[in-house]
Amino acid sequence: MSGSRGNPGVPPGAARETPGIGGDTPDRRAVAADVRRALNEDVGDGDRTARLVPEDARACAVVLSREDCVVSGRPWFDEVFAQLGGGVRIAWSVRDGECVCAGRTLCTLEGPARALLTGERTALNFLQLLSGVATRTRRFVDATAGTRVRILDTRKTLPGLRTAQKFAVRCGGGHNHRMGLYDALLIKENHIAACGSLGAAVCAARRLCPELPVEVEVEDLEQLREALGARVERVLLDNFDLESLRRAVALTDGRARLEASGGVRYEQVAAVAATGVDDISIGTLTKDVRAVDLSMRFHANGTDGSGGAA
Repeated sequence: MSGSRGNPGVPPGAARETPGIGGDTPDRRAVAADVRRALNEDVGDGDRTARLVPEDARACAVVLSREDCVVSGRPWFDEVFAQLGGGVRIAWSVRDGECVCAGRTLCTLEGPARALLTGERTALNFLQLLSGVATRTRRFVDATAGTRVRILDTRKTLPGLRTAQKFAVRCGGGHNHRMGLYDALLIKENHIAACGSLGAAVCAARRLCPELPVEVEVEDLEQLREALGARVERVLLDNFDLESLRRAVALTDGRARLEASGGVRYEQVAAVAATGVDDISIGTLTKDVRAVDLSMRFHANGTDGSGGAA
């Protein structure tokens, strides 16, 4: 896996960018809210099993990667132990966005044994899930290296974890499409039907939200011509085959940014990029995620133990 690529800024409503390795710093309030929800559902009114350990017992632990991956999720991991209190100290040896090999130590922890035991599963859940998103994203990014195409995510995220998963996409070298329905306009088939025509939908969008660029989803070259006639800034080419994508690129001739979308698999992505489209949006980056295999191993009272909480 190659290193992440630097990304220039773009206007509001366009795909979000990430400067350099590790993406950017996610909103602290969003991170704190995610962690609060996760701890509430796991810890509830208290960790009964952790109470078996003396209150003053202290322990050390290390987090290891059991497979090659791209790391993502440090802010969420740290926040878990911050909210549990007790002064757990965490020393990271890797950055978000960094490629690591199996067997690598990601971080070491030291502090009250109860806090380490209580936070282990929740902290690892965030780190494993987000590293899984970043790792999958990096595979798609690497597969399109040498082209100008950008790999975009979608709104197909796990409920309640959109900020986290979109951060992980950036860590993997990908780019964010809109965060939600509130920060960009994407006119789709049902919007067009409800408004009466593509042109009417575009006019309404510009009247209501003149500060935002307009993107229109089209299903064939005739609709593409109509969208170009309406002078939209972006066009989403929905389920176009490779030949249709090439024809769309030639027809557009730089007049709008073209986004290929619709079930693009890893095996296809290089061929799609070679058609000359500007962006490829891939829902599976965040929807069908396999968590990375990580392990937290404890060293309590001078005796080695192994983590892997159930």
